[in-house]
This record gives sequence, C-alpha cells and structure tokens, in this order.
Amino acid sequence: MDMDRIFKIGDGAHCSAILSPYGARLMQLWVPGRGSVLADIVLGHDDVQGYLDHPGTYFGAICGRYANRIAGGKFPWAGGVVQLDCNEGANHLHGGAVGFDKRVWSVLRADPQAVVFGLHSPDGEMGFPGDLQVEARYEFVGPGRLQIVMTAKAAQATVVNLVNHAYFNMAGQGSGVVDHQLLQINADRYLPVNEALLPLGEPVTVAGTLFDFRQLRHFEAAVPEGGFDHNLCLNGGAAPAAVAVDPASGRGLRLFTNQPGVQLYTGSYLPEGLPGKAGAVTGARAGFTLETQVWPDSPNHADYPSAILEAGAEYRHEMEFEFFVAD
Repeated sequence: MDMDRIFKIGDGAHCSAILSPYGARLMQLWVPGRGSVLADIVLGHDDVQGYLDHPGTYFGAICGRYANRIAGGKFPWAGGVVQLDCNEGANHLHGGAVGFDKRVWSVLRADPQAVVFGLHSPDGEMGFPGDLQVEARYEFVGPGRLQIVMTAKAAQATVVNLVNHAYFNMAGQGSGVVDHQLLQINADRYLPVNEALLPLGEPVTVAGTLFDFRQLRHFEAAVPEGGFDHNLCLNGGAAPAAVAVDPASGRGLRLFTNQPGVQLYTGSYLPEGLPGKAGAVTGARAGFTLETQVWPDSPNHADYPSAILEAGAEYRHEMEFEFFVAD
C-alpha cells in the first residue's frame, strides 16, 4: 500500500529525514549534536500503524485544510455561513475528523534530497468550499538546512491554513521532558485564549507574561497552567521566527517562515505512556510544536491575517530549518 512506503532524504552522516505519504508526514529527523552524535529530534511512531492507532497526536503531519481551531466550526461566507465538521467538542480542529493528516497523499517526486507529496481536496470536504490542489515539499536545500514548502491552488475561493505538526525534542525523541531546553520566539504579542483554546480577541503584549520568549530561555522558567497551546504573533523580518537549543547536546535549530504566527504547544494533552519510537514512551511535555500558521479562528476575525485564498491564486507557506551545534 502507498501509505506503507517510506522515503529517506538527506545525508545520513549529517542531517536526514524519513517521510511517509500518510499525512505527508515527517516520521524521523536526524540531526547532529556535539561530537557529531546524531539524534532523531521529532516524536512519532516506528511505522504507519502507530499513527493509525494514535490519530489524535498529529505527530509530524501536514494538517489542513484549516489547521488549528475555528469557533463553532463555522464562519461567514458569500452572504451565508459555512458549517465545518466539528471534531473537538463544538469546534473545528486541524481540518476535521478526516483532515489532510489522515489522507494518503500522492508522491509527485522522490529523490535523495527531496520528496513532494500531492493531494486533491474536493469541494465540500469536511464542509470547506471549493476544490483545492495541495502540495507539500520536503527538501534539504543545503548542509543542515531542511525546507518545508506547502502550496495550494483553489478552483473557487476558499480558506486555507496548512501547518506541519512536528513535535521537537532537541535532546532526541524518548529522552524525557523538554523543560530544560531553551526556546526563543521573535514575537512581541500573543493571543490569549478561553477554556476551549480559542482566541479571545485582540493580541496583547508578551511583556511581563509567561509568553515572553524574546530572549532564549528555559521552558521550565515559567509554564502556564495546562502548558502552552497558544499562537504567538510573529514580528516578521529577517530574524529567525524561533530558535531552540538543547544545552546538554548542543543540538539546535533556527526556524524561518513567511507566516504571521506560530502555535507553541508543549503536548499537555499527550497521554502518558504513549508508545514512541525504538521502544520509547512519550507523554506531556515530551516535545513542543512550532506550527507556523495564519492565526487561529481567522475566518471569524476581520482584523486577523486573512486565510482567504481567491480562485486561481496560490497559497504558499514556507518553513526553513537551519540546524546547528551550540558551543
């Protein structure tokens, strides 16, 4: 079956990745630390059956058509209201019960440096208007540089917000919680949320809050009750959107993107004892996401960055990871 195929890209002596057509998924990402010691820095499972058995984690997948949350699964559209599939209580999350993460994508290109996956999302799928053609490209574009590019073209106007849902642990998957690791995010503002994790309204300053990652800091320095599951509003510009480092191994990444937000999630809802890879188990705070994105619930907030994709236009979401070894 196509979903059982796996693809390896990169140089195994330095950085490499293992990819699956099931959810256009990043299954493994091997990165060196001090002494050139390699570790797989993304959470996941050993094979596709693991992802089928534990679908609620979204480990490594491309999520869509609209990733993150939409309040009530509805939004105004063309003089009426669109009603989406509601798969998180009364709300819509990550494309619905059968989002892009649960689809088997076509393989459009595969070579030692890159894999391109493709998907057709028909008009009305999970309630979304308009036909959509989607591609996701994973490519090593230089030494220690992994690029993920998600594109989409619409036959009719629609909304699109794709994310890559990898969970990172810079010490290596299965190494325990990430509390001791360092994170920096280039964001002066964030979106407060309600109990359903939906944004309350206007972004507010991170200054004086637990969400101030403008300087590299440990996760354990301050974690909100329930952990992080919030959109930080990126400042943009040439600086990295995020930097993450494991002080013990020196393994680090810099993330660049063209998106206006990033969802920082510390896996608070991962079940304890969840099977991982190579006999490891995972649970809360075993990894963190850096889901670059349009802000959550944007179709219901006229003052948020727009997720509307007009007919004939192209959506393009760029992420580039630059891996390094800290002193």
